[in-house]
Amino acid sequence: MTAGREDYARSGVDVEAGYEAVRRMAASVARTRTAGVLSELGGFGGAFALPSGLREPVLVSGTDGVGTKLKLAFLTGRHDTVGIDCVAMCVNDILCSGARPLFFLDYIAVGKNVPERVAAVVSGVAEGCVQAGCALIGGETAEMPGFYDPDEYDLAGFAVGVAERSEMLDRSRVRAGDVLIALPSSGLHSNGFSLVRKVFDVERRDLDAAVPELGTSLGDALLTPTRIYARPVAALLREAPVRSLAHITGGGFHENIPRSLPDGLTARIDRKALRVPPIFGLLQREGRLDEDAMFRIFNMGVGMTAAVAPEDADAAVRVLHRNGVEAYPIGTVVPGTEGVVLC
Repeated sequence: MTAGREDYARSGVDVEAGYEAVRRMAASVARTRTAGVLSELGGFGGAFALPSGLREPVLVSGTDGVGTKLKLAFLTGRHDTVGIDCVAMCVNDILCSGARPLFFLDYIAVGKNVPERVAAVVSGVAEGCVQAGCALIGGETAEMPGFYDPDEYDLAGFAVGVAERSEMLDRSRVRAGDVLIALPSSGLHSNGFSLVRKVFDVERRDLDAAVPELGTSLGDALLTPTRIYARPVAALLREAPVRSLAHITGGGFHENIPRSLPDGLTARIDRKALRVPPIFGLLQREGRLDEDAMFRIFNMGVGMTAAVAPEDADAAVRVLHRNGVEAYPIGTVVPGTEGVVLC
């Protein structure tokens, strides 16, 4: 090790560990390569060629992180799923504009660069990109001793997609009488974990213990990755007229569904139609949370909603079923200013 590297190492930054992390993540990144990728891992910038055949291409971008769900990864030592969450939170957002994901970049900030751990995180990011059909074309791993605990890290990223301008989704197309279709979530996804961790007291609880109600351990249930809807939504947009999409993230039903509706229209949700996974019931009971709070914080088993004309609803559900999503109607669009009404 040179004198300069020794000085840097004494400050807490291990340059060699950084090189090793890049070597370990190379195979994961290679899995995500698509035809548009023009650059190699390790360059100063990721280059991507826009797909041909678009008359008026529009780039759509989204950025997000995993939030305090990362604390569950630290507690369990499982680091290979949170990368999927990171990709999902970004990609699912840009789908709501009708965009097709093209590429993704991640940012990992660590207190101590442990190559095996960083590689595990990136393997999850790569898996998310494979599920989304996009390329992981770059990223950054920043070792920040004294800023982060040596055993902790933060993870964020951003996705870029493309849409034909004339085919972009616009909430102004939604009409009273339209049907709202639920695309089921895989569980809690990546929202509300500050409350989740407090309710379940995760730092003092045996996260590996089986919970019969869940059919798995609490740790496994909480770390279930956010579902990525890119491929089924792409099929839906090709085969059925869709008026708008909503990604149900932080803020639950009440914040997100109204973002897909024009002013003067309200989502009327049939509470009894919802297929709510057991983790939500357990969370509500242990946290003594009322129903309003649950719907204002969590996705309640609905990861996305699609608004379609009544005559297109059956076809939309069939398309989603063929593409692995057990979609079902949960309500209608009605005149009103409440945003969301649960009936």
